[in-house]
Formats: sequence, structure tokens, C-alpha cells
Amino acid sequence: MSVEALRELFASKVQRARLLDTAERLVAVHSPTGNAGAAADCLAELLAADGFTVERPAGGHAVSPAVVVRYSSGKPGRTLQFDGHLDTVHLPFAPPKVVGSQLTGSGACDMKGGLASAVEALRALRDAGLPAAGDVLLVAHDLHEAPWGLGEQLNQLIADGVHGDAVLIPEPLGDHLPIAGRGAGTWKVTFRRAGAPVHEVMRPAGEPSVIAAGARLVEELSKLSTALAKKRHEIAGCETVFVGQIHSGEIYNQYPQECWLQGTRRWLPDGDAATVEHEFRALVTKVASETGTMGDVDWRTVRGAFALDVTEPLVEHFQTAYQAQAGQPLATGPKAFVDDGNSFWSIAGVPSITHGPKAGGQHTTSEWIEIDDMVRVAQLYATTAALFCPG
Repeated sequence: MSVEALRELFASKVQRARLLDTAERLVAVHSPTGNAGAAADCLAELLAADGFTVERPAGGHAVSPAVVVRYSSGKPGRTLQFDGHLDTVHLPFAPPKVVGSQLTGSGACDMKGGLASAVEALRALRDAGLPAAGDVLLVAHDLHEAPWGLGEQLNQLIADGVHGDAVLIPEPLGDHLPIAGRGAGTWKVTFRRAGAPVHEVMRPAGEPSVIAAGARLVEELSKLSTALAKKRHEIAGCETVFVGQIHSGEIYNQYPQECWLQGTRRWLPDGDAATVEHEFRALVTKVASETGTMGDVDWRTVRGAFALDVTEPLVEHFQTAYQAQAGQPLATGPKAFVDDGNSFWSIAGVPSITHGPKAGGQHTTSEWIEIDDMVRVAQLYATTAALFCPG
């Protein structure tokens, strides 16, 4: 079938009311990161009622097993994955509500609405008897939103081989096609001294200053930041190190026993999390040694870096499908945030495209998503799948 024929076919197969009902039912289930089990159960029940065979691999997180559906054409071919997370940030719960052209509520934007679009694309493919070859894999999971989760469940699923040859991720990004992005890690450094709490005028001579150690680390990180700024990627930008918090002491005239600092570190696609972490720990060890303090690092890799080869078949077929909808291909650009596409690329080298419905308010209590754009994305995903998995 031509791409225009596919576009018209899926315009008739994607059902707006069915899609919206799915999104509303998912948003109606409170699912803070780490406890998205009820939302996963809801999705599994919806898919089973639709006639799909549902698998529930734990992915190392038995509290909320993932939801996996492999819809097969019955013929060998490539596998296109639709991937999304069901968890939401830890904020007061807002129930679903349709307000004009939008669906609001916790997770409507990030990313239950987008996931509902992927589910509807899967239904539309099934109803159309497509793809002609290969498989479409739908995966939904927990442990996405940092700092409560760091992608551990998806990482385990990827390591276990539960992934496609390429991935579409309906996060709320639709104005450009992201082809490069930085990896990200969070860190908390704590400097301590061995002595007991003491009034400032009673402190022993030679007792190290944890505040001085913290200040020294800020100085060293400032130097590192200047050096990192010189290493630039034409799309992703430059590497960074950032200090967002520093704290020490209980009252103004007690000689503090510890000082802690917290911030982020971001790196380019040619770097890797393990090397970045090792270099950061070495810097903290150096500062602790020079200041006579004890330094401890709590490092958490949020996601690895990301790059997308624009010659990948996924990009070709996505752009063909998008141009059939919009009249022109989608412009390329950076991925400012980290998402699950970073994990697919950095762990397994699997290409992924992040593209979701028009939405906003993510990580707030005022999330919203455009219902008609959820329909557009469902049609786009179904068309891309039919092109990516041809007979």
C-alpha cells in the first residue's frame, strides 16, 4: 500500500472515543513512581479485553510488573516497539477531566495520554490486518521518573531482550525530531570530619573544616565546568556540571561535622556514564584528601546519552508517515531532556524516536493533552509501523 493509502486507512481505523476512554481510564488510576502496579493492571485488563495476549514480566520490580504485548503478523520481519511509562511524579493526584479539546489530570501529559495513543495504534493495526510482516511490541513500565526511579525496570527488560529493532516513544515532544541528547546523572557529595560537635571557639586546633572542603569542591567544579564547555556537540550542546544545593551546620556558631552538596552532571553521546562517574569520584577523593576530610559520593545515573542516525530505516519510515500527515518532514534538533530512548541507545544500540501528542504541564498538578493530537499520533504510529514492517 502507498503511504497515502495507509494514511487514509488509519484515519478510519483509529477511533477517537476508544482512545480517549483508554486515556481517561489510565489517568484515573493514581500511579506514583514505584507504585504504578494498579495502572499496569488497568492497562493489562484493557488489552486483554481487546483480545491481545498480555505478558507481565517483573523486570526486577515485582510490585509493578510491566505490561508487554507482542502483536505478530505471523511472518518473519522487523519488530517495531511502542514504549511508554505508567508512573507519574509524586504530586497530589488530579483525576481525569475533559476540558474543551483537552484531557487533564495526573499523567495526562507525561505520559498516559501518549501511551493511550500507542495502544490505539496497536488496535488500528490489528483491525486493519497489518503489519504485513514482523511484529509490533507494546511495552509499558514503572520506575521512570527520577529521583524515585532511574529506569531500572526498563533497563532490566532491555537486558532480558524485551525490546524491538526500533522504538517509538510518545513522550510530549512533537515540534522536532530529536537526534542527539546528553546523558544525565545526579550526585550528592558529603564531606565529614571525625570530631564531635563543638562550639566554634572550642574546636580543636587542626580540626578540618567541612565547609572549606565544600567550598573547595565548588571551586574545582567551576574549573571543570569551564573545561567541559569547550567540548561541544553540534546538536546536543556541551557537557555540564551543576551545583544546585550546598548545606552545612545546625546553628550559626556550632563547628559543623558535615557539609553536603548536590547537583547534576551531563555528558555527550561519545561519553559513557561509567567513565563520567569514575572521574567525578576521583575529583571528590582528591578534595577530601587535600582538606583532611572524609568524602562520600552518592551517584545516580539517570540515563545514558542518546544519538540517532538519520539514515536508520525507522527515521525514513517515520518521516514518510509524518510528511503524509503534515505535508513536510519534521525538522531535526536536540533532545533537551533524558527519556527512555537514551536507555535503548546506550544499553542496546536500538534506535528510537521520541514523538508524542501536543501536551503540557508535565511534573505539575495541571497536566493537559490535546485529544485531537492524540488521534494524530495514533495514526502516525500505525502508519510508521506498517511501513517499517512491510511484507
